[in-house]
Amino acid sequence: MPGRIIESYKQVPETQEDLDWADLITLDLSRYYQPGGKEELVKQLDHAVRNVGFFYVKNFNIGQEEVDEQFALGREFYSLPLEEKLKFSNQADLERGEYNGYRPAGNRDLGNGLKDNIQVYNIPKFDGFHERKQPDVLKDNIQKIESFSRKCHNEVVLPLLRLFAILLELPDEDQLVNDHEYDVKGEDHLRYMYYAARNPEENKKVGQLYVPGHTDLGTVTLLFRQPVAALQILNSEGNWKWVQPQDGTITINTCDALTALTGGLIKSSIHRVHAPPQDQAHIDRLGVLYFARPNNHVVLDPITNSPLLNRLGLTSNVFTELGQHLTTEQWVKVRQTQQQRRNKPAKISEDGKFEYEKKDLEILPGLHAKIHN
Repeated sequence: MPGRIIESYKQVPETQEDLDWADLITLDLSRYYQPGGKEELVKQLDHAVRNVGFFYVKNFNIGQEEVDEQFALGREFYSLPLEEKLKFSNQADLERGEYNGYRPAGNRDLGNGLKDNIQVYNIPKFDGFHERKQPDVLKDNIQKIESFSRKCHNEVVLPLLRLFAILLELPDEDQLVNDHEYDVKGEDHLRYMYYAARNPEENKKVGQLYVPGHTDLGTVTLLFRQPVAALQILNSEGNWKWVQPQDGTITINTCDALTALTGGLIKSSIHRVHAPPQDQAHIDRLGVLYFARPNNHVVLDPITNSPLLNRLGLTSNVFTELGQHLTTEQWVKVRQTQQQRRNKPAKISEDGKFEYEKKDLEILPGLHAKIHN
């Protein structure tokens, strides 16, 4: 059944302010299918994933109209009354590490009397293991949503996994692909994310930050072009840089599970969400993201048959050093539980340094989440 017609989505203008933009490479995925193209892309990718963990991709076989449809669906969902959205939320589930469905704003005490300003709606991949009720506006367009979700995986994630395999000198360039099959049980998901604008007084109380510095827990995250400037990355020199929206691109960041599998070779990118610049400070920020993760059964030990990792002696990670051999399912559960459980507010300095009690950051005995100030 075709989805009902909804109004098209128009992005707001980009900022005109002269911000300190990050210098990121752009991978042209059309080269992936050309002779010698994969090797050329791996050379580009090598420095980016070892040092920053952020890059752009272009020419990824998902049309702008399809991307705009997802932004429009996100807009339609967030325009629903709160009581309607709350039908798809369960606080007890959130605190047990369940993250699919709706998470309302105000779920976390940030500090200095402020709660978070972020609404999240997660749609799990369509692998047959995550059946959920959806609000009518999404249910009516579920075929388009599934098609988009699968394209994110097939057109972007899989080519990147093959490039990582070549970088790691694996004997089979499909080795990582085989650990990330779409139709095998996993925690990949599509996300509509909504940041409500704050006034200057509120932003000052939280050091001008919507989200402090952190890493993502999966393999890679795909962020579709978002013109409201807010994303910042910590570069290899230890400086925060703004990520500039680029037409026709997806911003990619590498994440914790990939760092674990590569013994730390591929950097889990450190990033944060800053209050937008002055000319966009009043604008709410809607995002469309796709989070890719290894299949649930995959054990997150360093890959043993990578000649590169073996030459570099990268044979352990933060899990194995604790005697842990976590599957993706176990890692997601403990990390999400830590992220979503109720915690005491942080102590926040005027320059945006967040300090939490150590027990609130504990993921496992001996392993704590890091807040990157």
